[in-house]
Amino acid sequence: MENQNLPENVILARLPSSEPKISEELKKLNETVSQKSNCDAVLDFSFVEIINSSNISNILLLRGFLEKHGRRLILYNVQTVTKCIFIVAGLSEMFEFIDDIEDVRKAVQKT
Repeated sequence: MENQNLPENVILARLPSSEPKISEELKKLNETVSQKSNCDAVLDFSFVEIINSSNISNILLLRGFLEKHGRRLILYNVQTVTKCIFIVAGLSEMFEFIDDIEDVRKAVQKT
């Protein structure tokens, strides 16, 4: 997990391009966030072309935990095909999608 000049209370997780590594990274992030409930999370989808239902489930768990603690989850640089999966599943309105890292910085500095 990297930071890219984001505030200390923001965890940036760069998801890998392939399964099962995506699941491993999401599980690791869920564990980290559950131990550190005072942070926001940014999932970097730069290398992800497609995700499966298991990954979506892990993202929903992460979102639920963060929201429960008044924190936010940002999905960064989500490719069109992947974003369409969220739309078709009826989940796109549940998530905050941001495509530019500067916009991510601005968004997390407001919290």
